[in-house]
Amino acid sequence: MEERIVSPTGMEYNTEQPIMTIAEYGRNVHRMIAYCLTLTDRAERTRCAKSIVRVMAILNPTLKEYSDYEHKLWDHLHIIADYKLDVDSPFPKPEREKLDQKPEPVKYPQTDIRFKHYGKILEDLIQKAMKEEDPKNREVFTEQLAQLMKRQYLNWNRDSVNDQLITEQLESLSGGKLKVSENFRFLHTSEILPRNAIPQNQMHHRDNKNKNNKKKKKR
Repeated sequence: MEERIVSPTGMEYNTEQPIMTIAEYGRNVHRMIAYCLTLTDRAERTRCAKSIVRVMAILNPTLKEYSDYEHKLWDHLHIIADYKLDVDSPFPKPEREKLDQKPEPVKYPQTDIRFKHYGKILEDLIQKAMKEEDPKNREVFTEQLAQLMKRQYLNWNRDSVNDQLITEQLESLSGGKLKVSENFRFLHTSEILPRNAIPQNQMHHRDNKNKNNKKKKKR
């Protein structure tokens, strides 16, 4: 636990003090816990610990947003005390080994994505649509997927979009099992993109045109 260090000048400097276990509660709380550890009477030690927890709740009010905030406060109390505090706690003392244990690494999916601009989620949706048994629902599902593919295609390339290419890629991704009907019509590009969205090539052309106009005015 923390030992109070005073410089020869009688001043205390944070740079010369021990590192705090949980700095959010401040050095005084750490000193209060260190004092609590020195109490020999268990009942008195328990009363002191409860008082410290109340102070910790005031100093860290954001914890009250959690339903188990009291449990968290007592856990923090034991952690700051280096798990050496023997009191009648309303919650079991946390285990050092479990808190120090590192979580398992999150495995990243290794599956290949055929068309990266559509993403893995769309491929998963296609697999789900292929399992739809009701013909009408399957048709609606397929049409919605086609519209979604066009939206995602335009996010990737706004300069040109080929509706026929999208239908071919939909059939390819589904192994030929999902096909739009002959009466199906894609949304027009202007219905998908925001009105103020200007493709990069048009933006470049407009900027060059504005520059040329400014040069003419100067002449």
